[in-house]
Amino acid sequence: MIRRIRSGNAPAAIGPYSQALTAGAFVFVSGQIPLEPDSGKLVTGGIRRQTEQAIKNIEGILGSAGCRLENVVRTEVFLADLGDFDEMNEAYGAFFPVEAQPARYVVQAAALPKGAKIEIACVAYNEAC
Repeated sequence: MIRRIRSGNAPAAIGPYSQALTAGAFVFVSGQIPLEPDSGKLVTGGIRRQTEQAIKNIEGILGSAGCRLENVVRTEVFLADLGDFDEMNEAYGAFFPVEAQPARYVVQAAALPKGAKIEIACVAYNEAC
């Protein structure tokens, strides 16, 4: 059974897609850019702040699905500039300690929605979801 996830703890979708879907024990979270949930505006600051906000948005969506960041098994990170990799990696690592590090890939994108420096999507697994 597929179920749509909608969370007020993350910005609303900016296109014809769901914030997330569950399929069995898997939760598929759409790419999150660093928008503030209340205003829908891009956060100010550099890649560190934008990474933190994108992950907080994911965290809010996962919470609405009954999951946590510890349930994430894979992330996909899109950077507008791979030169931001080291700083993004530091901020990202604060949310995913060694015992909870998901599989991940990072690619540079030619451009991201709303001029964001980063977009992160993920897949989580939890039998309780």
